[in-house]
Amino acid sequence: MAGYFAIFLVLLTLACGLIWLLDKFVLAPKRQQQLVMAQSAAGGQLSLEASETVLKEPQLIETAKSIFPVIALITIFRSFIYEPFQIPSGSMMPTLLVGDFILVEKFSYDVKDPVWRKTLYSNNTPQRGDVAVFKYPEQPTVDYIKRVIGLPGDRVIYRNKQLYIEKACTAAEQTDCGKLEAVAITLKNEGEFFQELYPQRRYTEQLADVAHDILQTPAKREHMEFFFKQNDTAIDEFIVPADHYFVLGDNRDNSRDGRFWGFVPADNMVGKAVFIWMSFEFNDDPNSWIPGWVPTGIRFERLGAIH
Repeated sequence: MAGYFAIFLVLLTLACGLIWLLDKFVLAPKRQQQLVMAQSAAGGQLSLEASETVLKEPQLIETAKSIFPVIALITIFRSFIYEPFQIPSGSMMPTLLVGDFILVEKFSYDVKDPVWRKTLYSNNTPQRGDVAVFKYPEQPTVDYIKRVIGLPGDRVIYRNKQLYIEKACTAAEQTDCGKLEAVAITLKNEGEFFQELYPQRRYTEQLADVAHDILQTPAKREHMEFFFKQNDTAIDEFIVPADHYFVLGDNRDNSRDGRFWGFVPADNMVGKAVFIWMSFEFNDDPNSWIPGWVPTGIRFERLGAIH
């Protein structure tokens, strides 16, 4: 089921629409009848001010009719075309930073109704390398954002901070499938980012046709004791079930992702993150008089397409 705001938006749209219809076909004709009766009682000479008083819409109806087109357009746009999201954590650094505001393309995947999330139109499926927003499997009212790593049937291994993928052989994937291969990474720098007090290494990872940057923290060990345990596999091995996807955060040592809770059902997919339309920076100095939630600047250089 959708989040509370989506349900509220749909209910508000329906309520305003029903009030508009009730007024158009029931209440407005009654006001016209009352005007005719008032004019007849006044001998056909009813003042303009009195006529406007008889025809005046109640405040509720006037408000509902004025906001209905706007609310309807917002609901349609947000439910089926694009939805804005704010990045609340650093799990997708360096691709996405805290304070980034992004647009998620809803029609990139199956088009679903905004309340019950039942598929209305089957469109494209998530692809390896997509930055995808989905309903968190352990709490479906919460939206998560991660990168799609494993497709249905893939075998994925994350061992010693190195990612390996054995692509499933399907009708669409006949080449480079059926063999386990390390995903290529190239070191860019070290010390640009930190996790706690530990310097992080920034790599460019080549995932299928998608080149993107990831972060690793060499000083942080992998907490494999908390990894999701799948039957008949090693602790760091994941075989993606049918109609599911395996996802990871780009900040590999600071992300609660599929390694810890398993797989994302296809029905949980919301859309593909495609664009950063605003990016605020915040003050992280604990001694500053400025609250941490108050923006201190705009990162214009971050605006643009997401890779």
